[in-house]
Amino acid sequence: MGFTISGVTHWSIPVNDLAESERFYRDVLGLEYRGRLGDSRMACFTVGGHQILLCERNEPLRRTPVQDNRLHHAFHLAPADWEEALRTLHRHGIRPVEPIVYREHGFFPGAEVYFLDPSGNMLELRNPEWRPGMPRPSFEEIVGAA
Repeated sequence: MGFTISGVTHWSIPVNDLAESERFYRDVLGLEYRGRLGDSRMACFTVGGHQILLCERNEPLRRTPVQDNRLHHAFHLAPADWEEALRTLHRHGIRPVEPIVYREHGFFPGAEVYFLDPSGNMLELRNPEWRPGMPRPSFEEIVGAA
């Protein structure tokens, strides 16, 4: 190969309603809002040194995780922040699409919760510090709804 990619400029997430999605990614997930890109119907966020663009679709679309072969965007958090994030999702009425996954092996071991953003994009919040032998509480136990 004659070249080397040295980094990622940004990742884009398609959304149906830019204003609704800006509120979700800023106010629920806590990503740093950098602003809109002129009048392009795109908004920029920063998290962990990465830039994420929300790009409003020309026509609203709702895909399902089954149709998209579990296509998702994953974010990792420290253990205490991961549990607080689950409680925040619960307070906003956001439920996981499946029980918490406690992954013991593979490329990304840890505790994972999957949920949908307002446009139906699947997102993952991951605690990479969970290891086999540690407790495996359910979402309901973590958020106090058990």
